[in-house]
Amino acid sequence: MSRPNNPDAVLRKNQIITLHITGMTAEGNGVGHFCGLAVFVPMTAVGDTAEVRIVKVLKSYAFGIVEQLTESAPGRIAPVCPVFRQCGGCVFQHVDAQTELQYKAQFVCDAFERIGRLHPAFEPACGCESRGGYRNKAQYPVAAQDGHLVCGFYAKRSHRVIPYTGCALHPQVFTEILDALLPMLAHCGVTAYDEETNTGMLRHVYLRRGYHSGEIMVCLVTRVSLRKKTAGCLQALQARFPEIRSITESVNPDRTNVILGKTVTLLSGQPYITDTMCGKEVRISPQSFYQINTAQAERLYGIAKEYADLHGTETLLDLYCGAGTVGLSMADACGKLIGVEIIPQAVENAKENAARNGIQNAEFFCGDAGTVAAKFAAEGQRPDVIVLDPPRKGCDTLTVDSVVQMQPQRVVMISCNPATAARDAALFAERGYTAEKVRAVDLFPMTAHVECVVLLQKRNYEV
Repeated sequence: MSRPNNPDAVLRKNQIITLHITGMTAEGNGVGHFCGLAVFVPMTAVGDTAEVRIVKVLKSYAFGIVEQLTESAPGRIAPVCPVFRQCGGCVFQHVDAQTELQYKAQFVCDAFERIGRLHPAFEPACGCESRGGYRNKAQYPVAAQDGHLVCGFYAKRSHRVIPYTGCALHPQVFTEILDALLPMLAHCGVTAYDEETNTGMLRHVYLRRGYHSGEIMVCLVTRVSLRKKTAGCLQALQARFPEIRSITESVNPDRTNVILGKTVTLLSGQPYITDTMCGKEVRISPQSFYQINTAQAERLYGIAKEYADLHGTETLLDLYCGAGTVGLSMADACGKLIGVEIIPQAVENAKENAARNGIQNAEFFCGDAGTVAAKFAAEGQRPDVIVLDPPRKGCDTLTVDSVVQMQPQRVVMISCNPATAARDAALFAERGYTAEKVRAVDLFPMTAHVECVVLLQKRNYEV
């Protein structure tokens, strides 16, 4: 066993070193330092000391795996999932909730201070009441193993299916449905899709559940239509699980990593399920965007509403509005709500959600957020508050410039990527908006993902 103390020594592949973990990356890898290099080690915690085997060495850093843990960090716990080390989903099952939340709060702080070079007030991170069973959506890849249909999750950095239906992040009823459905489908002659040969039938089983309503949707993602082949077994499934209100099929014949096909066909029940978000009824189809953790999303939107500081008369512009859930949660506190979204179906869903909830002060436009914002700015529209909920890549410069041109009093940004949020906040800072405060929100416990809400205040605006 090699443990060189010379800082000029060269790390080599398969060398075993003693490493103390002193930090955590935003991807969920512990990091220590050895021979002048940063060494990244998955499934470690800050405070661990371990015997680590080096598996890859690059110019300024290296990667390793734990051979033996010699000293456990405070907050380390036993993982609850038997496939934690194989599955590509969770990274923080081995630490408790408080430790995970501390990591995620630090990820957000580091992004704003290092990337954005900003120093807002960092409010206490908002933890999740439940670390398990919180996901209302799951898409399970299907495979054939030992002559049986199986489904589960992809192994890290691969498309090899780890067969497992008992994910701790999913509601128990998902496991029960899968364990009943797969034998039924096999009995009907359904085969698993093989992406290497582009043959077989069933690609994914896609489940959604209304957190408040309990209504469930089953969508079979297939290479060829299975409508006739599966009619009998799907009726039996619905009889066994009466909470299943919708069974659909999406045929995707293409060689692609995109899960859903271009269309969705109703097989049984209705084409949607219903739920409530922030007290507003919403309809959810297979293609609808809907926050995966409903209860925590309600807290996230509550923080955004608090930051918006609406008093009943303001015009609120909601960019990247999706099906309208963020803006509609604030509609009762503003004078007028305007939503903008590039996906036509989402815009129609937003309009339907507003009508269904009797909201009459909202209107929605279809178009690119930056382009529509630029049009509004050119027309001289002056919303008082603008809410931004961009994709992971963040806002483009056109959107930032157009928002600034409209001169809102406040900009509230909800982001699923602290790095791009920090970058965009810095762009706003250059254009006259101060990043006043930021709050991390853990929407996805046990994974590396963390959301944040940012309040940007126009300088020289008197509150």
